[in-house]
Amino acid sequence: MTHRIVSEAEWLEARKALLAKEKEFTRLREELAGERRALPWVKVEKNYVFEAREGKVTLADLFDGKGQLIVQHFMFGPDWNEGCPSCSFWTDNFNGIDVHLAHRDTAFVLASRAPIDKLEAYAKRMGWNLRWVSSLGNDFNFDFAVSFPPDEAAKAYNFGTIKPHGQENPGLSAFRCGDDGAIYRTYSTYARGLDMLNGTYQLLDITSKGRDEDGLPFTMSWLRRHDRY
Repeated sequence: MTHRIVSEAEWLEARKALLAKEKEFTRLREELAGERRALPWVKVEKNYVFEAREGKVTLADLFDGKGQLIVQHFMFGPDWNEGCPSCSFWTDNFNGIDVHLAHRDTAFVLASRAPIDKLEAYAKRMGWNLRWVSSLGNDFNFDFAVSFPPDEAAKAYNFGTIKPHGQENPGLSAFRCGDDGAIYRTYSTYARGLDMLNGTYQLLDITSKGRDEDGLPFTMSWLRRHDRY
């Protein structure tokens, strides 16, 4: 893209015109966030048991006394030796936010189907201190449509809108502990719905080059785990 070089006055005029659109986008985003919060809830009927560093824990335990829980469905298959590079990119952006979320009554946890020892080793390698649990021994990943058996590889992903990437897929789900003690699923997002949660991408979007991914074999082909650049 070729950019015009203009005076500061001309730049300011163009910037103010864009600001009007940005303000409208902000208004629409806040409206959308309100509709998201107003979604109905669905009760989680299964008693999921995960493997954690300290042993077996339930979904209720993952709330850690908070009223809300966010789970990152991190792609790490049982036979993989390391986590997905894209999910690792997102987690780099999440690491350290759990303490802030905790002060808004919200716990944050990663869940993957790899055994807990693999998850712990990879987290240590990446320098992450987020809580991570293994869902290998339960149906959590399958029920929340981020993992698919080999014979269901063509099953629809992202609420039936696209095909899955493979057996393991990314996502994020939010839960609420009700006044009755039951756990409710309040929201899930997958695929491009995760885009807005990546701070690095949002920062690149304000630069003149943007994400600079045009012409690549695929959009994230440039990406490496942060210890492999």
